Amino acid sequence: MSKGFATKAVHDGYDCQSQGGGAASVPIYQSAAFDMVTADRGDALAAGEIQGFSYSRLANPTVKVLEDRLASLEGGKGAVAMASGMAAVSSALMCAAEGGGRLISPVDLYGTSVDAMKTFFPNFGIETDFVDDINDLDTVESLIQDNTRAIFAESVANPSTAIADIPGLADLAHRHGLALIIDNTVPTPYLLNPIDFGADIVVHSTTKGISGHGNALGGVIVDAGRFDWGNGRFPQMSQPELIISDERHGSMVSFLDAFGKMAFLHRVHTKYLHTFGAVMSPFTAYLQLTGLETLAQRIATEVKTAAILARHLLTIPQVEQVNYSGIPEGRHQGDADQQDRLASTLLPKGVGTILSFKVQGGYGQVKRIVDSVRLMSYMPNIGDCRTLIVDPARITHREVPGPYRLSAGVGDDLIRISVGLENPNDLVADLDQAFAAAYPNTL
Repeated sequence: MSKGFATKAVHDGYDCQSQGGGAASVPIYQSAAFDMVTADRGDALAAGEIQGFSYSRLANPTVKVLEDRLASLEGGKGAVAMASGMAAVSSALMCAAEGGGRLISPVDLYGTSVDAMKTFFPNFGIETDFVDDINDLDTVESLIQDNTRAIFAESVANPSTAIADIPGLADLAHRHGLALIIDNTVPTPYLLNPIDFGADIVVHSTTKGISGHGNALGGVIVDAGRFDWGNGRFPQMSQPELIISDERHGSMVSFLDAFGKMAFLHRVHTKYLHTFGAVMSPFTAYLQLTGLETLAQRIATEVKTAAILARHLLTIPQVEQVNYSGIPEGRHQGDADQQDRLASTLLPKGVGTILSFKVQGGYGQVKRIVDSVRLMSYMPNIGDCRTLIVDPARITHREVPGPYRLSAGVGDDLIRISVGLENPNDLVADLDQAFAAAYPNTL
């Protein structure tokens, strides 16, 4: 039976009779280890020959439900949950490029992602070629080298809300044997499934809209399960690995040998999650499953409110620019006609719940506005059921080099709002009183 998104968000990945003893909610398996029952079964579990649970750093029943549900909602073949969104982003990118590979990425990204690729990954032999506009496919193609492994972008950029040309990037990447990795945190699977448009790997900070309540950190990597990791660009997938081999019987295999087109996800799980240990706790998985159950309803409401706020901001004289690709007047990054096309074809239900805007007077006025709001909370998170406000240049993008920040439109005059579930009229009133306080002689 075919199921709609909201039904999958409540039911997929869990059968209460076979998995939970009849419990309606997914049980919290708060246990470090699990009985392996027999020596033969333990050996098979350790070798990856059978699926099951032995140690929660490797797999946990509560976390597994979240992984399966998110894979279903994204249209993937499997998923690995992690302790934070950056754990997911870093693991996905390093797994693709490890051993001296290169990445191609836009500068218009969440600040820590840029910082990781610019200043941290090079310490591990991984370099990144940055572009101002990821949808400039000719420029992207010109950066491809023999050791380029993947193209990375946010489906909807934070905080500009520029929309990535996922079909165009996928076609370009695949012609050159590259993987396309998309961070889909801003739209969530409710508004967009990048895999449907050619993405190979999708990552999320589940802290954000998927959880929806600002109460737990998490991340996930979803694998479409169709990329050819044996095309010659990914030597790490073909090297024999002891952890998945039977050394006692002289059988050494690679992740590609053992898992084929699912080699990437198994390598992330076995080498990155298992070794670096950025494990999602069972209680966190439970909280995020609870949030996930209402994802469709929350996002649908918040998208409508975001459009109302964006249009209201356009009427305020001291607002110089509104960035919200959910409305035509808010599409400023790249080619306007292309952004219109991408919004209608990729994101017909809306682009997400964040928006940003530039104000007159620079940082001094930004401080007055964020200090004057009464209903909105001054916090660096997004995707909460509460409406949040922040000055990205000083907080979420502080570690991004100045030229990159300015190219992405993140100056000291920019404010970002993550829209929650409050009444939109109350949020409009809060903005109006904050602007009145910040510009007392002009409003």
